[in-house]
Amino acid sequence: MPIPRALLTALLVLTLLPAGTASLPSEPHLTPASSYLHRLLVEGGAPAAAFLAGPSTSAPYGTYGSAGTGIRSGDRFRAGSITKTFVATVVLQLAGEGRLRLSDSVEVYLPGLIHGHGNDGARITLRSLLTHTSGLYDYTEALPSSDPAVTGTAGPSAQPLTPGTAIRAALSHSPAGAPGAFAYSSTNYVLLGLVVQRVTGHPYAAEIQSRLLTPLQLSGTSLPGALSTLPVPHSRGYHRSADGTLRDVTAIDPRVAGAAGELVSTLADLNRFYAALLGGRLLPPAQLIALLDTRAAQGLYAMGVYPQTLSCGTTVWGHNGHITGSYVRTAATADGRHVFTFRVNADAEPDPGSEAALLEAEFCPSPTA
Repeated sequence: MPIPRALLTALLVLTLLPAGTASLPSEPHLTPASSYLHRLLVEGGAPAAAFLAGPSTSAPYGTYGSAGTGIRSGDRFRAGSITKTFVATVVLQLAGEGRLRLSDSVEVYLPGLIHGHGNDGARITLRSLLTHTSGLYDYTEALPSSDPAVTGTAGPSAQPLTPGTAIRAALSHSPAGAPGAFAYSSTNYVLLGLVVQRVTGHPYAAEIQSRLLTPLQLSGTSLPGALSTLPVPHSRGYHRSADGTLRDVTAIDPRVAGAAGELVSTLADLNRFYAALLGGRLLPPAQLIALLDTRAAQGLYAMGVYPQTLSCGTTVWGHNGHITGSYVRTAATADGRHVFTFRVNADAEPDPGSEAALLEAEFCPSPTA
């Protein structure tokens, strides 16, 4: 059933910003994607929408517009599995520095950790973790749906999920797929977070901060650790139950996601990060090639990013993020010059057709748009 308007006043934000765009002009300008989004959501029954458009379309400057209230362009929000792109970038930087090799096994860095139920860390490489071809069971599927960390409740009685408990939950199951086959699993990136710490001597969050957030001046992006509240400004996050009612889940314990999905960010920061990454500012050439290499995952996934080819022949790269109270999607051209991010402040994933339509509208505009 449709989301009740009285319970959720702001549902979706769309943004296009090239690297370095920070200010927001006051006059609205409807780009092809934002016009389509406005029609798709607002006229289709969504309570509110807002958009931010940049010079990569017909708008000469970044432009913000909205319909409804309660959500702003500069809001901080949970970015979910977009965290994986940040973690993969750090791992590839370490590979470029010669501090690790993607062909190394997990056993080299985390000896004795992966074993039992047919799981063997000696047969799993860092490359297979990055590309989701390790076969490891997804720990998020191993947790009960009533677990407070999964449902989003936060309180003194909630038991936080640690990397160790996440990995043990995954290893209580046999491998989810055949060796070398693509099977998306957040367990892979929890392990990569531990590998980063073993190699550098610092938590993955500290490495992301020093290597990515600080150099790119991503001041709206953070890895909250145990902090359950969002930095200001932020909008509310909602979980929709099976009967269609909404529950406020803005405050959650992000440790349930960890290196697989704890990131908090903004629309502009995500666009700036992906523009820098794909534009070659964060990785040496060999590692940038590896980032976009989908051969291990049979074309479905690369390393912390995945491709989507649109009807006009353009292939966009990026990631989505799905976490309690939030859904986010960033897509960009391979050169990072055209970046597009939208977010929903509820944790129900958009219909795949609707998401594809948004990407088509932005990256494949009609000549008369």
